[in-house]
Amino acid sequence: MFLVMGITGKVGGATARHLLDHGQPVRALVRDRAKAASWAKHGVELVDGDWNDAAAIERALDGVNGAFVMLPAVWAPSPDFREARGVIANYVEALTKAPPPRVIALSSMGANRTSGLGMITALSLLEQGFRDLASPLAFVRAGGFFENFLYGLHVAQGGTLPVYYNPTGRKSTMVATNDIGAEVATLLTGPAWSGHRIIELGSMFSADEVAAQLGDVMHCDVKAFAIPRAEWSAAFEQFGVPKGQTGPAEAMFEAVNAGWMDLGAAGTEHVAGTTPPRDVFAAARQAVTA
Repeated sequence: MFLVMGITGKVGGATARHLLDHGQPVRALVRDRAKAASWAKHGVELVDGDWNDAAAIERALDGVNGAFVMLPAVWAPSPDFREARGVIANYVEALTKAPPPRVIALSSMGANRTSGLGMITALSLLEQGFRDLASPLAFVRAGGFFENFLYGLHVAQGGTLPVYYNPTGRKSTMVATNDIGAEVATLLTGPAWSGHRIIELGSMFSADEVAAQLGDVMHCDVKAFAIPRAEWSAAFEQFGVPKGQTGPAEAMFEAVNAGWMDLGAAGTEHVAGTTPPRDVFAAARQAVTA
């Protein structure tokens, strides 16, 4: 039995699918059983609770062979990142009281640093908070998700994909959530290890390359367009980030554009992604038209 946190999201869902496809039993901690009803139909054992309840996490860990944990995405975190700190404290308490044979934690490129990260600061805190856990532990430092470009299916009809990457031809680490799920499932079910591991997951892509593959799916020419820096806050607000709270999201992309969140951090293993952005866009488009 393997515990998968965040099963109703993209990464947790991909992890659960890969485990189930290989005949592995899955347990999920869920706040809303209705949202997870389809997983229950596929045989996933649901445990009531969420990452804000250490006792619920401990119950979900009971008897598992491994656990996949992650932080909820918070696009407008408090200045002290208290949302992430609270969840991390709950995880540490539960994982200390009910240590599983192995733990996989979703992290991010750049989480080895402690400043200038914006939103990724939460994942740096996660890695720091987990460093004293006794269980064998693997941090999966994923690149930027191709799924974050899915807005392009709606806005790129005119041939332009607005992005925060600048210059648009510079490559950075990106990955499909399906590949993250596959790697997590492999780590959960593969050979045992001791101590801590860090896996950098993804391949080098530019926004220009992503835009071109989006164009392939849409059967038109699509070019990436770097949103001017002065317009970032307004652009994030259009995506639902509250006015005056866009700083962490802006700082994250500034870090990406600075070039130090690429592959090759010391002491890491590298796993390349195998799913191109074209496949992500095609699957999403098919799901909409099905």
